[in-house]
Amino acid sequence: MSTLYSHFATLAALAFAVSSLFVGCGGSGGDQKDEPDEPSVDEVAFVRGADVSWASEMEYDMTHNPSRIGGTAFKDSKGNAGLYPVLKATGINAIRLRVWVRPEDPNGWSGKEDVVRMAKRAAEAGMAVMIDFHYSDFFADPSRQNTPSEWSGLDLNGLCAKVAEHTRNVLTALKSAGVTPLWVQVGNETRPGMLWETGRLYNDKGEISGGWSNYAALSNAGYDAVKSVFPAAKVIIHIDNAYQDNTWFFDKFKASGGKFDMIGLSHYPMTNPSMTWKAMNSSAILNIKSLAAKYGCRVMVCEVGVKNTASDLAVSTLCMTEFMNSVKSLSVCAGVFYWEPQVDGKWRPSIYERPDRDWGAYNMGAFSSDGSAITPTAILSAFGE
Repeated sequence: MSTLYSHFATLAALAFAVSSLFVGCGGSGGDQKDEPDEPSVDEVAFVRGADVSWASEMEYDMTHNPSRIGGTAFKDSKGNAGLYPVLKATGINAIRLRVWVRPEDPNGWSGKEDVVRMAKRAAEAGMAVMIDFHYSDFFADPSRQNTPSEWSGLDLNGLCAKVAEHTRNVLTALKSAGVTPLWVQVGNETRPGMLWETGRLYNDKGEISGGWSNYAALSNAGYDAVKSVFPAAKVIIHIDNAYQDNTWFFDKFKASGGKFDMIGLSHYPMTNPSMTWKAMNSSAILNIKSLAAKYGCRVMVCEVGVKNTASDLAVSTLCMTEFMNSVKSLSVCAGVFYWEPQVDGKWRPSIYERPDRDWGAYNMGAFSSDGSAITPTAILSAFGE
């Protein structure tokens, strides 16, 4: 176990000795518990993390498909080479990895084996780990929460059993590899629910009868499975749009019996044409404080990203600087994860190239490329410093 990860463990022990200021939010409706939770680093250290779930495929392309990618290695101006060393040199201290049940790509990117391999590398590099369960074969987000193909046709009880089994299976594999995740997301951006249609909350006619109770049951199956393998891990319920008032969501979730230890938010402050990035940043900060105050737990910004085009670089860097300066001063904010910073705005995963999809490249990373190397931009410096 290397330096920073050991440092996290030391800080965790210190947190236990000193206090347990924030306790779990779920189950009992956020009421204070008789005994403190087991300590974890998120109670004492500000996390600057990176979701690098595409990194395996990018590294594969560097070797096997160089025409698909803008460089043969991740490097920086200080002489660091390799993604994790480059990220660490800019102040990144944690890695987030998404998990898909049966990934589309035959190489299994974001499947169990890929996640375990990448998580082990992170732990060996001294970085903390967050695991993000999508409970889907592809991205789960506000536009889609599709049930894995192998789980189709199951009723609520059957789906709960699959959620628990899948969660335990992946986490047990991580444990066997010597990786202890400090945070686990049960679902990704689940504002519309999860595992549609059974766990769907809304459709074009409004709120679905029984949707909240089904969603809570599915989510709790994941929560309990996490605790059965890693009792000290913080379980996160993660939704999008940090700039919006999200108390209604957590009120309904708690009223339905939903359990969570921490709230997770996504924040993309340059994506709403009706608001300035300054206004979106300010709203996000206010919402982080109000959520933490109301539910008695800390908040993690699980995803952030700003535009990485050359014409936007200066404004994006300023936007990131102001947001990070604001959020890291909040004791109620556990930290921030940049979503796929290692992408240069040109590369895209092979599954984006399907004829029925044909999606463009992600343009909110924090690296650039010159045909030889993929290197961090000023955006990543603003995020990590």
